[in-house]
Amino acid sequence: MILIADSGSTKTEWRLINKNDPGKSVFSSGINPYFMNTDEIFHLMGSEIQEMQSMRPGSVWFYGTGCNSASKNDVVMTALGRFFSAGKIQVGSDLLGAARSLCQREPGIACIMGTGSNSCYYDGSKIVSNVAPLGYILGDEGGAAVMGRKLLTIVLKKQVSPEVAEKFFETYRMSPAEILENVYMKPFPNRFLGQFAKFISSNIYVPELREIVDSSFDEFILRNINQYPEARRLPVNFTGSIAYHFSACLKDRLEKYNLIPGKIVLSPMEALVRYHIKENVE
Repeated sequence: MILIADSGSTKTEWRLINKNDPGKSVFSSGINPYFMNTDEIFHLMGSEIQEMQSMRPGSVWFYGTGCNSASKNDVVMTALGRFFSAGKIQVGSDLLGAARSLCQREPGIACIMGTGSNSCYYDGSKIVSNVAPLGYILGDEGGAAVMGRKLLTIVLKKQVSPEVAEKFFETYRMSPAEILENVYMKPFPNRFLGQFAKFISSNIYVPELREIVDSSFDEFILRNINQYPEARRLPVNFTGSIAYHFSACLKDRLEKYNLIPGKIVLSPMEALVRYHIKENVE
């Protein structure tokens, strides 16, 4: 049995594959070694996926955000090793999981656009080049956290109509002071900011909100995708909630820059399972 995990900043999807049976997904909160230590990850799994501990997979493949260095990978690997009695544990970036899912064994540009964002050129076997995403403060263009931050800015600075501002506060029932406390004083501000992308989606007809989406996608393309020379001839593929729910806007911006829209899927898991079964990656 192979256990595959795809973890973003907000949620983790776990899937146990028994021979050629793709199984069903189990979900937990997101796991990010930049914000969590080994003990915190271990306790999270114990409280949210306790039922999986007894399944004893032969190998575990964990693809996660923040898993981009040996030291950060070790944080996650140690927690997984304590939780699962598995013969083999592999930890890699969520970007590698996205590339394998979206491109399988073909070259292409693979992108993640969820709470955060990331991108790479994948040659069909490995990630060849990657523009540093830099997180939601310095980068993550096109991600939900950045869109949420932009929305809060124009709402709190009264750069939207009173009707839109009233609708926002009726929807979320929090004061400006509570918003600032969540952003600057509480854990996981990226998750907090990311939740407001739903408000943008529900009110995309408002010009100021549509501009947040268009400008965010423009920034992602100009600062990330355009740095890959291969993007001029290969499809640009996406996975993640923002890419999926704003796919019409995303395709429009890609075509504006003469890029080839590829696959746009909500989750990489189904195709990632096919990759592991087909390639016998254990």
